[in-house]
Amino acid sequence: MAVRLLQTHDVSDLCIGKPALRWLPPSSTVADAVAELEAAGGAGAAVAVWDGEEGSDVAGRVCMADVLLFLCSAANLASPAAALQATLSDMLAASAPPPIHRIESNASVLQAVDSLLGGAHCLVVPIRERWRRAGRGELLCWLTVEDVARFFVSSIGLFSPTAARSVSDLGVVRPAALAVAAGDAALSALPLLRAATASHTSVAVVPALFPRRLVGEISPSALCSCGVSVAAAVAALSAGDLMSFVNWGGSPPEAALHAVRSRLRRRGLLGMLDLLYGVDLPSSSSSSSASSSSSSSSSDEDDDGKCCVASPCGRRGKRGVFSRRAMGRRPAEEAIVCRRGSSLVAVMVQALAHRATHVWVVEEPDQGDDRELVGVVGLLDVLRVLRHLPPT
Repeated sequence: MAVRLLQTHDVSDLCIGKPALRWLPPSSTVADAVAELEAAGGAGAAVAVWDGEEGSDVAGRVCMADVLLFLCSAANLASPAAALQATLSDMLAASAPPPIHRIESNASVLQAVDSLLGGAHCLVVPIRERWRRAGRGELLCWLTVEDVARFFVSSIGLFSPTAARSVSDLGVVRPAALAVAAGDAALSALPLLRAATASHTSVAVVPALFPRRLVGEISPSALCSCGVSVAAAVAALSAGDLMSFVNWGGSPPEAALHAVRSRLRRRGLLGMLDLLYGVDLPSSSSSSSASSSSSSSSSDEDDDGKCCVASPCGRRGKRGVFSRRAMGRRPAEEAIVCRRGSSLVAVMVQALAHRATHVWVVEEPDQGDDRELVGVVGLLDVLRVLRHLPPT
């Protein structure tokens, strides 16, 4: 019956009320994408890399986390201003993101599930003719793992009794392979964050010594809530400090800003320092050098008197330099957790209620507050179990 449900519903049923996606051609710059993301706002903001031709494929999906990882890559760390002028096609080629699949609006939900389980990071669906505005050409909308999971939850009774079984019994608890020590440099977590983006999970932050206690997480969704200038914090801070920095949203304390400034200077990352202050850097080497020289001549005491201004990529908006959504976001330290004995449906509801794509599995001792990390359950793992239920 479960498979029949997936076969008889079209993906258009999941797209009702969804807005048309924002898109830019591949020749647009990374700075153009940042401006679009700033205008859209919210942790779920994304821009499609698309040529706008009807029936053509979408080359990729860009969110703020992708931009931050690109700016902090080894090739761009010393000159983020130049990286912002790179084209979106160059950015996609450098990061090799998971594919975006196009699926027609009359395709079944089963086809959408199989596409996601087959490796698609996200789906794009044409908006049906009767929902379009006249004369606007083809419009597309996003269909995400969370959208499909909500559809399953709305019909969860059809997946009984499997949905009531524990995640441990169903074998959906995967090892928490994506973990970084709190004292390690945040830059060392970049490969893990790219893997987390591709797998719809997150990077656990743990102490350096065992037992592995879950301190918190650095998630792609949290980075998507940030402004572009948080790249400076990624370049300067440890993983644990970055987790706290992201949690402060749009108002990090002065001590945190001072630490970022000092470390950037010691490491010679003056381009990141300019990004932190929102200096509008031209692409020419002479202007960039002059700006960097000006930054390097300032002392840490002088910096304490400066105030951060709007991001250079937010010129068309009026959002803060560090966060595009300081309120209404779950703090990074408050990682969503469950137990081995938690039911599958409880984990699904817990993840969707917190707008997360994963839930950490922990064991809590009889005494103390330590949470030993056991593994992680992702929504993709849940969909795989429910998709392959034997017919009843």
